[in-house]
Amino acid sequence: MSAGHDHSHSHSHGHGHHHHDHAPKLDHLNSAFIWGIVLNSVFVVVEAITGFITHSLSLLTDAGHNLSDVASLALALLAFKLTKVSANSKYTYGYKRSTIIVSFFNAVILFVAVGFIIYEAVMRFMTPETVSGGTMAWVAFIGIGINAFTAWLFVKDKDTDLNIKGAYLHMAVDAIVSFGVVVSGLIIYFTKLYWIDSVVSLIIGFVILRGTWSLLIASLRLEMDGVPAEMDLDKIKAELKKAKGVVDVHHMHVWALSTTENALTAHLVISPESMADFDNIKHDLRHRLEHLDISHSTFEPEFSEEECKQPECL
Repeated sequence: MSAGHDHSHSHSHGHGHHHHDHAPKLDHLNSAFIWGIVLNSVFVVVEAITGFITHSLSLLTDAGHNLSDVASLALALLAFKLTKVSANSKYTYGYKRSTIIVSFFNAVILFVAVGFIIYEAVMRFMTPETVSGGTMAWVAFIGIGINAFTAWLFVKDKDTDLNIKGAYLHMAVDAIVSFGVVVSGLIIYFTKLYWIDSVVSLIIGFVILRGTWSLLIASLRLEMDGVPAEMDLDKIKAELKKAKGVVDVHHMHVWALSTTENALTAHLVISPESMADFDNIKHDLRHRLEHLDISHSTFEPEFSEEECKQPECL
């Protein structure tokens, strides 16, 4: 853009400009998603077949959970592809919002999966089945490797986007879950205490619920045009007021366009002598907002003499 823009990088506040560094990342994210989808799909098939053969509920539970991972990775990848589709006259923001809808669906998918797990585990308590602990442990052991590897693919981008965070959480939780299955497989193998299988399934279920709850709340908040969690309105307002010529800021709205981009609209009360300089003021404000991770901004100027008569301005 302009020279003013280049120096923004030098005094960037450590957190980096998410919107600037997003484009080049997409290639390696793309392959991260594809690797994750392929590896987990293969593993789901192996795990489900073994689960049926060995009668292991925790393997089947884990397979179900891994299947929901594949679905969530596929959805997140689709949402990423959609953010690249240009805006049109029907969708003036393009399809960026799909990333928010997807992160919400992901949370819902997980909740449903956990519901089934818990129901099945409770039923199993009533009538324990014999389980082949050794096989269970081996299959789950492979699972730890696959899930840990996939989680690692997302680790460095996990804080830039809710969907990547979702994918990372899914995978990290899965690695822990698989570890639990290995332990219970070994206990069953040596002690023949078959009810351990159900206990592990229940623990897995509650672990998933904890991680999913925050994902659900965060995505719902964005879905409802709430202020993204990491945004502090007072801080943003204070930053805008620092700009030369800005007397006051009101009627300010901040919301998410996608899981990575935020937008702001605000009424600015401009001192009369600065009115002619409004273009420079806007440039300055956009620059300040980029540091606060807001990439789209719209300002409506008012002279400081005129009082804002709209109800929101009171």
